[in-house]
Amino acid sequence: MHELIYVIVSKDASLAGAECEKLLDQLLQPHQKTTGLFSADAAGISASEVLDELRTAPFLTNKRVVVVKNADDFVSNNRMLLEKYFDNPCPTGILVLTVNSWPSQTKLAKKLSKVGKLISVAEPKPWQLPRLLIEYAKDAHGKKLAEDAAALLVELTGDELTRLHGEIDKLALFADAEKVITVGHIESLIGHNRIFGAFAVIDAVIAGKTAQAVARLRNMFAQDKAAEYTIVGAFAFHFRRMFNAKALLEKGVWTGEITKKLRIWSNQESFFAQLRQMSLKQIGSILQKLADIDFKIKTGQTKAEVAIEQLVLNLHTDVIA
Repeated sequence: MHELIYVIVSKDASLAGAECEKLLDQLLQPHQKTTGLFSADAAGISASEVLDELRTAPFLTNKRVVVVKNADDFVSNNRMLLEKYFDNPCPTGILVLTVNSWPSQTKLAKKLSKVGKLISVAEPKPWQLPRLLIEYAKDAHGKKLAEDAAALLVELTGDELTRLHGEIDKLALFADAEKVITVGHIESLIGHNRIFGAFAVIDAVIAGKTAQAVARLRNMFAQDKAAEYTIVGAFAFHFRRMFNAKALLEKGVWTGEITKKLRIWSNQESFFAQLRQMSLKQIGSILQKLADIDFKIKTGQTKAEVAIEQLVLNLHTDVIA
């Protein structure tokens, strides 16, 4: 037996949307959706229209499902009207609201427990993101996303699922007829500018040109609107590759084998010059600092522009000098 009202709450609109689609598959058969489903964004519909749709007699189905997406403002602006509807919902209509938040102390929240169901969608853990991206690439675009490519995408783009989905949408177009989205696609389309920018900043620091390094860093933020979310990933990617390369060098692995294994296709001479200036311990220390910066950014303790610039300013004197 289905409820008459569902509220799907998630801070990520894409997660709420995915959960809504799952719910609709449970409520309606595919052939019923043509006549039994009405879906709209809250910004483009009034409360009276929603109620009219709910009260419209079902056609070729025993229920009519009305979905209102991104409904936070809709709920706030029509709270009293919705409270009355929650008291006496239409028996042949099912209302589905997707919201960013659903405070439990409100009258609506208390009424919902009697006539409907609250579905809370938790944000995925970082380690779950690659798998979710692989599933999204398959479902949305019919493409396979390689596991190492999914991990790299998270590293370079951050952990906000909506932004990651957007990057996959662009990658699917970029890959065109190719069935697999690879690390190469990500490095070419998304990672090149970010990785190259981080490389250039680090190169300038090691050369003792701190002012130039800061200027390049600020230019990265000026040219890339997403830099505040991706800058830490770009630096971590480069230093992690440096760490792995340094470890292999200390084991006596030939540089040509290292470049192949770690996919170092450009700036090879400068890359190994950077390695000669730093110890494995120093590189590891920087990675720890980047992890700390990432945590502080995500918890609102600092801003990316400030934290990374401070790291760059201290890099030469504290680590390399």
